[in-house]
Amino acid sequence: MSTKHKATTIRVSVMTRDRLARIARQEGRTMTEVLNEAIADYEQKLFWQTVDDQIERTQREDPEAWADYLAERELVLGTRPRTRRVAPEWAGLITFPEERE
Repeated sequence: MSTKHKATTIRVSVMTRDRLARIARQEGRTMTEVLNEAIADYEQKLFWQTVDDQIERTQREDPEAWADYLAERELVLGTRPRTRRVAPEWAGLITFPEERE
């Protein structure tokens, strides 16, 4: 048996177990599949939070490096469009970052 398929037991509250079982049943999946997906989603969330934190720190602590990054990004991707169009039903409900500044 490979390491990938070995199993163990972990302690969780009865409420957590029941919630996990309900989700698995609703989706026709095993509790392990649901839990593995939840962990992967959480890891991805942590990754992007780290990226956001690093961006904010660079903007705050090294504005010159941030300006260099933006200039290089513009060279590679081109300039951003000056206006954005949204569906009429979303008008007034969305505030783009550049509109907040």
